[in-house]
Formats: sequence, C-alpha cells, structure tokens
Amino acid sequence: MHNKTSEIKEITFYLLAISLSTSAFLHTYNNSSVFLFLKQTPIGCCSNVLLMSKLPAKHRFLDFSDYGRTSARWIAHSLKNTFITPIHITLLFGIVGVIACGFILSNQYYLAGIFLILKSILDAADGELARVKKTPSYTGRYLDSIFDILLNTMIVLSICYVTQGSIIMAVLAFVGIQLQGTLYNYYYVILRNDFDGDNTSRINEKNAPIAFSGEKQKHVNLLYKIFNILYRGFDQAIYHADRQAPKNQNFPNWFMSCISLLGLGSQMLLMAVMLSVGLLNYVLPFFIGYTALVPVFILLRRYINR
Repeated sequence: MHNKTSEIKEITFYLLAISLSTSAFLHTYNNSSVFLFLKQTPIGCCSNVLLMSKLPAKHRFLDFSDYGRTSARWIAHSLKNTFITPIHITLLFGIVGVIACGFILSNQYYLAGIFLILKSILDAADGELARVKKTPSYTGRYLDSIFDILLNTMIVLSICYVTQGSIIMAVLAFVGIQLQGTLYNYYYVILRNDFDGDNTSRINEKNAPIAFSGEKQKHVNLLYKIFNILYRGFDQAIYHADRQAPKNQNFPNWFMSCISLLGLGSQMLLMAVMLSVGLLNYVLPFFIGYTALVPVFILLRRYINR
C-alpha cells in the first residue's frame, strides 16, 4: 500500500513537471512546427491556458502560479447554465482551505497537499465563472482576497502547531508569504490596468469602488473596509518599495513569468509538494527565506526600466 502511494505521488509530480516544462517550451517556440504539433496534445492544450487570460493576447505571459486554469475553465463552463454563482465557488474554496488545515492538524499531509491544490483550482474557478456568466463583481473580488489571507493565516498556524515551531517564525513566514504575493499582484495589476485587461483589481486602492450592476453598494463598501484592514499594510509596503512601477510599462513576459513563482498558486503548490514529501519542518523557514526574492525582483524591475 505504501509503495502504491509513493508511485501515485511520483506520477503526479512528474505529470505536473512535464506540463510546466511543455508550457515554457510552447511559450518560447510558439511559431515553430513543433509548437503546432504539441498544441494538439493533451499536455499542450492544458499548458496553453497558463498564459494569463486576464490580459490581451500580446501581453500574456507564462504564469506558473496559474496551473489550475484548465480545470477552473472546465468547472466554469460546466456551471455556466446552472444556479451556481461565482460567490458559491468562492465559499467552496474557503471550505476546501479549512479542510486542508484540518488534514495538516491530523497529520494527513498528502491529503492536505491535494486540498491545497484543489483550493488553488477553485480560487481560479470563481473568476472564470464570473467571466463566463458575464457577472463581474467587487463583492466576489474582495471576498476572494479576504478568504485568501485568512486561509494563509490558518495554514501557517496549523503548520506551526504540528511542528511545534515558534510564533515568531510563524509571523515571519506569514508576512513573507503576503509580501511575495502582494509584489506579484502589484506588477500584474499594473499590466492589467495599462493594457485593457481585467480591471476589477486596482493599484493602491484608497476608496470603495462603485458596485457593478447586480450587487449592492453596501456589501461592496463593507467588504472593501475589511479588505483594506487586512491588506493595507502589505499593499503600502510594496507600493512604497517600488512606487515608480506604475509609471513604467516595460514588464517583459519573461520577467512576469519569473515573478509568478511568488504568486499564491505557486506558494500553495510549493507547500503541497513539501508536505507530501515529508518536508513539513522546512515549510516555514523556506517561505521566510523565499521572501529574499522580493527585493531581488524589485531591483531587477528597476534595472529593466533604467
């Protein structure tokens, strides 16, 4: 039984590695005859959607944190003509995240890893469903972000508890995770706003937005206030660390692909892998050290736009 479980783990990781590698190859050689052949394969079709759908085609980049997009789109199209709304999916990914924490606390780390990946897929599915149903929503956008930070807190505390780590290490890991994700989102939102992509997210949000048709302004205002309390510190820290970024429109696709390794999806994938292969005690120290990439990417962006 143990050998079978190990084989399943190896196969899962090999398939994911092949998919990501193929994605990079397709993105690099998208005009070649090999590209045309690989596009017809299942892996090629799946990897193609890693090119971010919230941006115009010219500015789409290979997003390593968006590996769940294929499944998310399948879920969205399956639910297009049902009563299920994007908010329902957001609530579901919140529940899945809580279940993942429960598996961590019960020492079921492989199952915890699976549910972290499922959380990432559902996290993308609510936005896809909103696009399919043509129902953009600030309510959903803020609720999604609020769930993300609350679940990040729960995941870090769960790992800290089972490893008997210090609360200081947990706080440093949590702050690091948030700063990493905030930097990626900061640059990504700049791209979306500059090049007519999806515009439900804004740079340095100071006021509640006007509600879309079909949602109530009071709900948007309330969720914005909660969002602002939870995220304002991280947003301001990144904004002040690189306040010139909105004035520079040169964000090469390769740069955005690299920085996507700091995105929430990438973070959940790294956690899932580390939990599954028995590296539980290294998760929090890893993400503390991983934060060193934040100033590295900021300096690299400045160098690119010098």
